Amino acid sequence: MKNYANKNLNPFIILISIFIYGCVANKDTAVDRRFQNLTAKYNYIYNANVLLSEYNEGLLQSYADNYEKTLPVYLDPEPQINLVLTPGAANKQLDDVIAKGQTIINDKSFSNYIDDAYMLLGKANYLKGNYFIASEYFDYTAKTYNSDLKTFIMAMNWKARSQMELNNMVLADKIIDTMLRASDELKKDLAEPLATAAQMRIYQKRNKEAILLLESAIALPAEKQLRIRWRFILAQLQEKEKNIQDAYANFTKVEKSNAPFEMYFHANLNRIKLKALLNGEKLNKEQQLLALLKDDKNTDYTDQIYYQVGELFSAEGNFLKAEENYHKSVLKSTRNQTQKALSYLRIADLNFKEFNNYVKAKLYYDSTVMILPKNFPDYDNIVKKADNLQYLTDRYTIIAKEDTAQAFAKLPAAEREAKVKAYLTPKVEVRGTEGVMSNQLLNDPDFLNRSLNTTNNTVGNTFYFNNNAAISNGFADFRKRWGTRQLEDNWRQSIRSSAQETNQVLAGGKVATEIIPANGQTNQTAADQTSLEKQFLDALPTTPALLASSDQKIIDAYFEIASFYQQELNDKQEANKIYLELIKRYPENNHLVAIYYSLYLNYKGIDEVKSEQYKQLVLTKFPESNFAKNILDPSYSAKQTQMENMAINNYNSTFDAYIKKDYATVVKQADYNISTFPENDLAPQYAYLKAIAVGRTAKVDPLLTEFNLITNRYPNDKIITPLVRDHLKYIEANLDEFKQRPVALVDFDANTPRFVSQAATVSVPKKPLVVENPVAKIAEPTPVAKPVEVKPVDPTKPASIFSTAKSEEYYYVIDVADATLTLSSSRFGIGQFNRGNYPDNDLEHKLVELDNDQLIYITSFIDLEDAKLYESSIVGQLKNIMKVPANLYKGFIISKENFEKLTDRTRINEYLEFLKDNYK
Repeated sequence: MKNYANKNLNPFIILISIFIYGCVANKDTAVDRRFQNLTAKYNYIYNANVLLSEYNEGLLQSYADNYEKTLPVYLDPEPQINLVLTPGAANKQLDDVIAKGQTIINDKSFSNYIDDAYMLLGKANYLKGNYFIASEYFDYTAKTYNSDLKTFIMAMNWKARSQMELNNMVLADKIIDTMLRASDELKKDLAEPLATAAQMRIYQKRNKEAILLLESAIALPAEKQLRIRWRFILAQLQEKEKNIQDAYANFTKVEKSNAPFEMYFHANLNRIKLKALLNGEKLNKEQQLLALLKDDKNTDYTDQIYYQVGELFSAEGNFLKAEENYHKSVLKSTRNQTQKALSYLRIADLNFKEFNNYVKAKLYYDSTVMILPKNFPDYDNIVKKADNLQYLTDRYTIIAKEDTAQAFAKLPAAEREAKVKAYLTPKVEVRGTEGVMSNQLLNDPDFLNRSLNTTNNTVGNTFYFNNNAAISNGFADFRKRWGTRQLEDNWRQSIRSSAQETNQVLAGGKVATEIIPANGQTNQTAADQTSLEKQFLDALPTTPALLASSDQKIIDAYFEIASFYQQELNDKQEANKIYLELIKRYPENNHLVAIYYSLYLNYKGIDEVKSEQYKQLVLTKFPESNFAKNILDPSYSAKQTQMENMAINNYNSTFDAYIKKDYATVVKQADYNISTFPENDLAPQYAYLKAIAVGRTAKVDPLLTEFNLITNRYPNDKIITPLVRDHLKYIEANLDEFKQRPVALVDFDANTPRFVSQAATVSVPKKPLVVENPVAKIAEPTPVAKPVEVKPVDPTKPASIFSTAKSEEYYYVIDVADATLTLSSSRFGIGQFNRGNYPDNDLEHKLVELDNDQLIYITSFIDLEDAKLYESSIVGQLKNIMKVPANLYKGFIISKENFEKLTDRTRINEYLEFLKDNYK
């Protein structure tokens, strides 16, 4: 018998059988490990890396770099400042990578590629934005496979990147430090770890160290596009560090490499700029930059070319040419809003720093803030600068408004009415049919329907504006994006800056600039127009009193503008110009001594003759003023502050004696302070404490004597005198009752002092603020109330926790930024002011103590206008009411709901910013 066994055995079948066995069985045998390695490497690791490469290639094509900033080392998003945990977006390529990595871990557990699988899981989650999960995978890999130096360093590299994306910069820096120490023993695959370390140094603004790390990374083998990117970043950093020669060399290498077109363009742009700086070639650099405009490939970058030309002129000090090119850049910026914002910013800075045209600078800062990304470096300072310049714009508007009103008021009555009518009548400017059509398109809702049914055979329908369907689609798209917009300058801005509104007002308001739709329909009826004219005429300063009030508004506006130039902008030249203009227009104004003193200081060291002239005007015309005393004694202000603090301490000492019912000491200290400092603003309050002390120890006649002395000595005082007059009326109405008392003021409940029999408290509804002074009860100091417990704010709430929603209850708050001070005497002063000026409103004042602040809040006002009315009356008296240094307290209005969110100084500062932004 023949043996057919060997003849029929197929080696391929044997191999397949073993392969299937290797796939099905999961055993720790030599054969099993060998086949798991084979399938893990070629079935999973290889394919997963191909997917990652394809994903990165797509990312390279879609990633939008901002070339006005230093590029990131990798194509990663910026670190998350305010961390928000969100699941990563679904992505088939990355999800497949994750699936392959999990398969290796679950089914190929005896292979040598488990560490690679964990790295794949980490990278895929990183690219999906799951940085926490990614960091955990890399951390596990680094700890588990720390004996494999390459795996350890790669895992630490990616872990550091994950922590940087989570904005955990301190932890990331420690990881990088550990990684770099370990890398000393690794001879290859170091390019990416070095680049990651460079990225950290860039975040830390340690550019010189970043340059060294990038130079080392570029010299090592790495993916080609990454090395080109790193060289561009290296050139950017070298330019920042003024290493122009090396920066030029590296930009040139990028330009000659296989860089993406946009990077090539910016490298070329920077190369031309730096070459001009190196060679000092004024004409050539401009010509070379503008020559780029001739290349059709650069059409989309025209705005950036003009911007760079502007930068070159600005560096030379030719600011007019620089501004001209920035304007060209703005005009050509149709797609790149960031570039447009940068051009606006440069124009604003030129007007602010070089041309001293602050009103124009304000307009361009407004435009910058409208479109500049909020994560742009220095964004907050740009906003603050715009807000500060708003101060100037508002006051220039007041001057223009009042000058216009006075000009109309000087006209004869008949002519005045005709001029006002012409001034306020809506104007329509028609420039041929094109202008009419443009206005119709933007303002006539029915125009599109009618235009579709209108034939136009002048040119044929190939031209866009002769194609009604194209026009319809275009305007439909326009309205979908922008809504209905007026045809005017800055039509894109639905929210105007106050400066823009000001310009419109100066041009006659909306009624003077709005174009009437072609269908004749307007929202302004004839009756509205007549009413507007009447309001305008009634507001004109046609009487001496109204004219004086208008003049004072102009005077104050000029003075505040000049002071702002001098103190905030440190622009003494412009301040002097405004001061002199004010003196020219109003030689005798109420700010004259302050103006002379400011001119004396501003000219000092510049024009000593003029400085001496204004110094003598202060000394001769206003010898008793604080300004004159400051000139004669430079330490006068410091001494005054010291004396004011001493006066506050003396008053608090007297008030403490009053609280302890040591009335003899109260009378003694009050008499001493009144006689020693008779002109001190606290004298009426000392006199009041003395009068109350006398009332506690004597019959009514001595009390009446003290009260009458107060009204005679301090008739213009606005805190004590109104209160005392009410007391006198009350005593007169109840004189018989008072004469029967052994002492004029009998102790009742300390919280609710009464002259006559104690009345039960009756709850009354809140009512609008009334300023009239009917008969009032005598005010007495009340003991400090128990601090109100403050509810802690939930830390998970977003940073912006305050609301502009209308409230049914508002408070006026005085924040004292010192939790150690005793505020009893200050609260007593508030009570005096309230009872003297608002006796019918039942205003109360309470105290909240925080860790570092004390909040006195006056409650309550039924609406915001009531609170503003109260604020306007008390703010001028706070200096005398508050018995603490003026630099320690500030007042503000707040709704009940927002007040409950004030838990510490940080929250208070946040609210003050919120108040500034929302209730300017």
